[in-house]
Amino acid sequence: MTPDLVVVGAGFFGLTVAERIAEEHGLKVLVVDRRHHVGGNAYSEVEAQTGIEVHRYGAHLFHTSNERVWEYVNRFTSFTDYEHRVYTTHRGEVFPMPINLGTINQFFRSAHGPQAARDLLLEQAAELGGKRPENLDEQGISLVGRPLYEAFIREYTAKQWQTDPKDLPASIISRLPVRYTYDNRYFSDTHEGLPTDGYTRWIERMADHKNIEVRLDVDFFDESQPVNKKNVVGNVPVVYTGPVDRYFDFAEGDLSWRTLDFEEEVLQVGDFQGTSVMNYADADVPYTRIHEFRHFHPERDYPKDTTVIVREFSRFAEKTDEPYYPISTAADRERLLAYRDLAAGEKDVFFGGRLGTYQYLDMHMAIGSALSMVDNQLTQTYGSA
Repeated sequence: MTPDLVVVGAGFFGLTVAERIAEEHGLKVLVVDRRHHVGGNAYSEVEAQTGIEVHRYGAHLFHTSNERVWEYVNRFTSFTDYEHRVYTTHRGEVFPMPINLGTINQFFRSAHGPQAARDLLLEQAAELGGKRPENLDEQGISLVGRPLYEAFIREYTAKQWQTDPKDLPASIISRLPVRYTYDNRYFSDTHEGLPTDGYTRWIERMADHKNIEVRLDVDFFDESQPVNKKNVVGNVPVVYTGPVDRYFDFAEGDLSWRTLDFEEEVLQVGDFQGTSVMNYADADVPYTRIHEFRHFHPERDYPKDTTVIVREFSRFAEKTDEPYYPISTAADRERLLAYRDLAAGEKDVFFGGRLGTYQYLDMHMAIGSALSMVDNQLTQTYGSA
């Protein structure tokens, strides 16, 4: 295959671009990925012992209010009616999240109506007396008051960042959602659900096009194989969705990320926690949450006597780790501006996706951004369909 476009990365952003260029423009697209599978961090597979579908890089929940994205993804998969609900264990008691009227009344052993609960939190959030928050601790208190912040956010955040919130900038949390109703749905988008046949099958359908070739276990920076940066850039247009600092050989320094570690266990019980995701807010529990994947698809005929759980741990990423969430310190933002300047000088190289832009993107955001790139940048390169 002699490609008209090379896409580096077989996640949602890369394969959305590939599918649209192949379908709308009739051009040949070569997609390469250094992993052994398509789907990026959305990759899922069946756990061998239980037959339960597991999201290998943490739980992925699809939701969107973008009608164009919703119409597009439904070309490749149908969705279940799953609605995501999260619970948090704090001092041996389980509370619904995000903070809502049920959480407030359970925590304070009260029966407040919406206005009384709002007044209570406003009173508690006024503790700083109008002082401008100087760190995450103070920001959290100013948003929801000390009791709820210290119960549900402070220690959980410390585990996520491996840093005392007093040493984290206030800008990390601009707001904390509080609902003054008993609605404990995690998302409030127009559309929500999980792909009926799983994420991997969805992604495979996107790649199943006569004009698309996917090559796995291909490192774009490995010059011992033909599809590498040196051979490709300048000869064929490239959509690059890998880490932007890696593309430029870290010339402006490393961008910092958090990563996740996962500890999987098969248990000889039919149901371990009764819900798909349980957060653990207390510092004496080393993990941030436990996923129990059988609950993502209650419509499936999973075994009644075994289940699979995955404990999730958060830490700062080393260079060899899989990057998940941009930390975006002031130094990172300065480096990112320098990398954007370098990227602007790369002819016919288009940077996209979570890693290529150094910003966290939910799946629907990655797909929407890819559709926009096709519309606004690649169509200019290739002409209209």
